[in-house]
Amino acid sequence: MLAAARIAGIMAAKQTSSLIPLCHTLLLSSVQVDLQLLSDEGAVEAVCTVSSTGKTGVEMEALTGAAISLLTIYDFCKAIDRSMHVEDVHLQFKDGGKSGRYDRR
Repeated sequence: MLAAARIAGIMAAKQTSSLIPLCHTLLLSSVQVDLQLLSDEGAVEAVCTVSSTGKTGVEMEALTGAAISLLTIYDFCKAIDRSMHVEDVHLQFKDGGKSGRYDRR
């Protein structure tokens, strides 16, 4: 399940411009999706890290990759628990692009 979710997140990041209207097509240098089981909370954390040498930011690609990874996990587990939910999808860190650096930490 986690391997499939990781692949789905990478694929989604690469297809962001097809999914979100008016989002530019970007040449991505790398996409990494890290998934961590948080067994105490009964949750999965998804972190999608995207980089590009282009002049624009890649936050939409990273957010799309993380969200689709989690939705893939939902799809795998919905037969067990339909009350699952995806929450707190947010930008953690961004450097570059027109708006410069952002660090939520």
